[in-house]
Amino acid sequence: MDGTIQLIKELAEASGVPGYEGEVRNVIRRYFEPLGEITQDKIGSLICRKRGATDEPRIVVAGHMDEVGFMVKHISKEGFIKFTPLGGWWDHVLLAQRVRIKTSKGDVIGVMGAKPPHVMSQEERKKMLEKKDMYIDIGASSEQEVSEAGVRVGDPVIPVSDFTALANGKTYLCKALDDRLGNALAIAAMQRLAGESHPNMLFGVATVQEELGARGATTSVEMVNPDVAIIVEVDIAGDVPGIKPEDTPVKLGGGPALLAYDARMIPNLKLRDLVIDTAQKNNIPLQISAMEGGATDGSAIHLHKSGVPTVVLSVPTRHIHSHNAIFHREDFDKTVDLLTKVIQALDAKTVADLTAW
Repeated sequence: MDGTIQLIKELAEASGVPGYEGEVRNVIRRYFEPLGEITQDKIGSLICRKRGATDEPRIVVAGHMDEVGFMVKHISKEGFIKFTPLGGWWDHVLLAQRVRIKTSKGDVIGVMGAKPPHVMSQEERKKMLEKKDMYIDIGASSEQEVSEAGVRVGDPVIPVSDFTALANGKTYLCKALDDRLGNALAIAAMQRLAGESHPNMLFGVATVQEELGARGATTSVEMVNPDVAIIVEVDIAGDVPGIKPEDTPVKLGGGPALLAYDARMIPNLKLRDLVIDTAQKNNIPLQISAMEGGATDGSAIHLHKSGVPTVVLSVPTRHIHSHNAIFHREDFDKTVDLLTKVIQALDAKTVADLTAW
């Protein structure tokens, strides 16, 4: 296993649902430490400053460290655990999946359960089962047994999914690729730039609580006060049955993806064009998409003070917001190539021109 895959594996397998990011934050901090000066905002986002040839402009590369998960909400007298989602979950992907409850006594494994179809009416079977009708079963028979296992209200619940290489040797499967791939992109670009020049001050930021409304982006941007922001994310791969090209043309193996629009941000157009031109100049394939039903940390960062030119650069990924997502190694590597080249192009004149209307 090479260093890149080891990095992504460590990040993806670490636990870190919104508000409970401590484990993955420790992994990111370990990778940040050789790269620059580390600070932290007061809700847990990490900031790594790497000095370049000049102190300005200030460039931030931000990806969120939190993953979608759950929290224990109620324990029944019969020993079943009700939960609340932390982040967006489609109810279809939950049932019969394993989860890990992080307790004061250690990890407790359980499974998402619900009323069996064998005892449902025909009308009940036709309806989509909702989260409110599900529970987590840890094999207990009473509230006391659950308590003795260490589980209590407020404990975080994390999907169980090991990092796995798939059959073609180029694609990998795991939980939390949204957005541990973004964290890996920021780290990999800063590692590469450790031996190369860049005409700016670079900040790698790992934000918290993005899945609950870009909360860590809102606080960390106050500390960085950037002149330009590049949000590193995952994009929704549309190369699966049932998706039309007009829904999303992005495919695994097609290279990095540039977001032309999302529900809460339109990128700075000159910065967008700089990314496109840089990709063409360096023969890096680039896919362009629009996301009408979601947003990123850019939603908060681009509105900081009088505004920050912002763009979203992503790795195409299948099945995000589920227990098992898939990405292509070549897409990741090419995104690092493009990200690094764009950072090196952001000198003072180029950055000033981004807002010269």
